[in-house]
Amino acid sequence: MKYKSHNYAHLFGMSGFSRQLLENHFTLYRSYVDHTNELLEALSGMDKNAKVPEFAELKRRLGWEFNGMRLHEYYFDNLGGKNPLKKSPLQKATEKEFGSFSAWETDFRATGALRGIGWAILYRDTTGALINMWIDQHDCGHLTGCSPILVLDVFEHAFLLDYGLERGEYIEAFMKNVDWEIASERYDTAKQTKSVVARVS
Repeated sequence: MKYKSHNYAHLFGMSGFSRQLLENHFTLYRSYVDHTNELLEALSGMDKNAKVPEFAELKRRLGWEFNGMRLHEYYFDNLGGKNPLKKSPLQKATEKEFGSFSAWETDFRATGALRGIGWAILYRDTTGALINMWIDQHDCGHLTGCSPILVLDVFEHAFLLDYGLERGEYIEAFMKNVDWEIASERYDTAKQTKSVVARVS
């Protein structure tokens, strides 16, 4: 299977994000798509022997490139600001989990402001729990069995050109541009995944 990069040109003109910043970010995203395809093609014709160093290295690298591709798609898809926050199952869930939507947002912003580069992700566990999580690397630290609901890129390429070191201002711009309909749809879809608890005898 060959992956194709998505067109996010509709995000040009979005408040708080310069055209140059977005163009640079889209170029980076397309490189993840290209590298994912190149790795899959290389692996398909390689000796499937775990002892072969080249196979092992490419197999491990695939997680980085694939997740780099997919996380950027989550990120760009939940931007655009076309649909403001409305009363929804997602909002009600944040109120139940954190006490209020405002408390959830404070926690999410604080997660995105942590020192270092990575991702801030709102996950829904199969139990129904909502968890704001910091992810250092594309392919490390994700919560097994959880579905991403809202994804914030806090690698420097996502904001440095427009905001310098003022990450808080970038997070403010991000929050103003969240497409809450997309986040709500992800939440509704995740709700259909039921928890499977293994019974140990």
